Amino acid sequence: MSKRLILAINPGSTSTKFALLEEDVILFEKTLRHTLGELSGFRRIADQMHYRRNLIMEELTKEKFNLESISAVIGRGGVIKPIESGIYEVNRKLRDDLIEAARGEHASNLGGLIASDIAASLPAARAYIVDPVVVDEMAPVARISGHPEIERVSIFHALNQKAVARLYAASVAREYEELNLVVAHMGGGISIGAHGKGKVVDVNNALHGDGPFSPERSGGLPARQLLDLCFDGKHTYDELKDMICGKGGMLAYLGTNNFRQVYEMADAGDQKAVLITDALAYQIAKEIGAMSAVLAGKVDAIILTGGLAYQESHVEKIRSRVEFIARVVVYPGEDEIRALAFNGLLAMDGKIEIKSYE
Repeated sequence: MSKRLILAINPGSTSTKFALLEEDVILFEKTLRHTLGELSGFRRIADQMHYRRNLIMEELTKEKFNLESISAVIGRGGVIKPIESGIYEVNRKLRDDLIEAARGEHASNLGGLIASDIAASLPAARAYIVDPVVVDEMAPVARISGHPEIERVSIFHALNQKAVARLYAASVAREYEELNLVVAHMGGGISIGAHGKGKVVDVNNALHGDGPFSPERSGGLPARQLLDLCFDGKHTYDELKDMICGKGGMLAYLGTNNFRQVYEMADAGDQKAVLITDALAYQIAKEIGAMSAVLAGKVDAIILTGGLAYQESHVEKIRSRVEFIARVVVYPGEDEIRALAFNGLLAMDGKIEIKSYE
């Protein structure tokens, strides 16, 4: 039997990562970078679909791959209704919800849309998403916000958090479902989850204003002061929404969301940059401590992952505050491309159920 080709696609806020794999072997991998200027002409994130899709196809065509042999196109999941962990075939209902984005605009919404569009152009391909950001395994007690009209919801980097958690479990010859882990995904958004015996029982909402600030998100803001801004007559709803997600965090403080550039500023003696980088590490460590309390202090390991984990001085600032809790393990970057393809193989082999989004 010939080996199957899988195209995995992971859209980020300013990048599109994709890879063509033969089973679990990467044949071609590329990260396309998008400047804020290039994306500024699109009113909504869903409007970027054809632009990013065409860039992917141009790169694959240049490499002269036989695209008609692709069996599955698998995209990162988006901000849809809360669903259980797993792999879902992209159907009309899922596409409609990704386009409408009623639950939030996010680059991950493009994953299923691009996958569906590419698969529709190929003779044997089917389109899927895996472990979208709205995977919901939260304990009932974790949903209580403090007011009955507002419920805490699960929105986080589920795919990468689950992938590195399983990777760590394998490295210590244990099952993921046996361990208690705190996983901190640190990228354009920052989510920190309490993984209790295979389920993310609590996690900050990394998209809508909860937990640490990030390179472009404000995180949890003091509610009364935010309320005052809402009614001061100086800010529109869209401006405030952008302040929470997209134009907050480091970008608001320092004028850039480039983490490496901010650390270069700090290393060059910029005291404001020093303060903001210290504050970011402080807030991440603080949230890790909170999630450790969720697990009653019984934590097998703390895992730091995402793009910010490449910055060693940032990692050490966090480690110094939390290593008394448990061993700190670092998986820089994201293992999401392989996680997408791996889940696709399991589904095509019948080892995991292909679920239907309804």
